[in-house]
Amino acid sequence: MKVRVNGVELHVEEQGQGDLALVFLHFYGGSSRTWNQVIAGLKDDYRCVAYDQRGWGDSDKSASSYSIRDLADDAEGLVRELGLKRFALVGHSMGGKAAQLLSSRRPAGLEALVLVAPSPPTPQEMPPEMRRAMVHFYDSREGAEIALGNIALLPLEDAVREQALEDMQRSVPLARAAWPETAMLEDISAEVANIGVPTLVLAGESDPVDRLETLRRELLPRIPHAELRAIPHTGHLSPLEVPDRIRAEIASFLAECKRTSAAR
Repeated sequence: MKVRVNGVELHVEEQGQGDLALVFLHFYGGSSRTWNQVIAGLKDDYRCVAYDQRGWGDSDKSASSYSIRDLADDAEGLVRELGLKRFALVGHSMGGKAAQLLSSRRPAGLEALVLVAPSPPTPQEMPPEMRRAMVHFYDSREGAEIALGNIALLPLEDAVREQALEDMQRSVPLARAAWPETAMLEDISAEVANIGVPTLVLAGESDPVDRLETLRRELLPRIPHAELRAIPHTGHLSPLEVPDRIRAEIASFLAECKRTSAAR
């Protein structure tokens, strides 16, 4: 379905049932489909909402701004338009940074935050030439194949690999440029100190993009009560590389949050 927020139409996929909704934000190059295999194991217990962020997939590509604040505003607007009373945010990479900013606003109904291979809240260090190259990674299938090979450690099933390559190219140039040139450099480190919900960080042990040591240094000390779990032999695309492990970690974490809340 299409949901209009902040002047853009977002393509939204909704599955499952349950009092608690899980809102999934994809990575730079992804779409709502990035989460398909993770959601398949969660939809029996949770209302799962995945969407294409502005400029990506089947969502509106007419926006002129793609800052982290824009992405967080869209997620907040979607939660409001869908009338979600209780929800958790699940953000991957770029989507993880947007989820951090939204969580820092303490929106009504937010109960937990899951960050999967998240971009840190501080400006991401990268050589200028690499930043310039990123702008054009997804201009062609050849570029997308090179990018995919650089960030995924484990081989993907043929259908999953093809989907990932398609998603990387289903974007508008402004959105592809905004992350490396602007949003990746935004500093939200002061804001994330205001996050007040239990937070789980799932990091690939061999992630070449958002490395374990970076998250331990730049993210964990800034988010109160954040817990880091490293996933062995996994790269940056863990929702595609090891979806069953990601699903199990999310389910375990949410069950723990429920027990803790009930015990209070």
